Amino acid sequence: MNAIQVRVARPTDKLGEVVAFYKYGLGLVELGSFEKHEGYDGIMLGLPDSKLHLEFTHHLEGSPCPAPTKDNLMVLYFGKVDDYQKAIAQIERFGCKVVDPENPYWKGRSQTYEDPDGWRVVLYNGTYTASK
Repeated sequence: MNAIQVRVARPTDKLGEVVAFYKYGLGLVELGSFEKHEGYDGIMLGLPDSKLHLEFTHHLEGSPCPAPTKDNLMVLYFGKVDDYQKAIAQIERFGCKVVDPENPYWKGRSQTYEDPDGWRVVLYNGTYTASK
């Protein structure tokens, strides 16, 4: 596998609210957007750049979006405590409150927040190390 970019895309009926959460709450950078493209509006946000990005789309006639489970997670790892603390301060200034993770693994290691669609974002204090 030699992919050089990854995009995770999902629909939403709350495009403006979801974009605000990720753009202003988490500080992701807007890479591009489109309106009324074959019935869709959408936006791509860098995580943290264009090698990995999130796309949120909204069909102009509605996008049925089933509620996710409380264990549908996007985990953002922070290698420096200062960066982790800044991310928490930013999302809480935006007005988001911590929610309890469903999986106890995340307790004491991270903070979990919920986006306007109910998808969870974990801010993790540390980096992932694969076990062998």
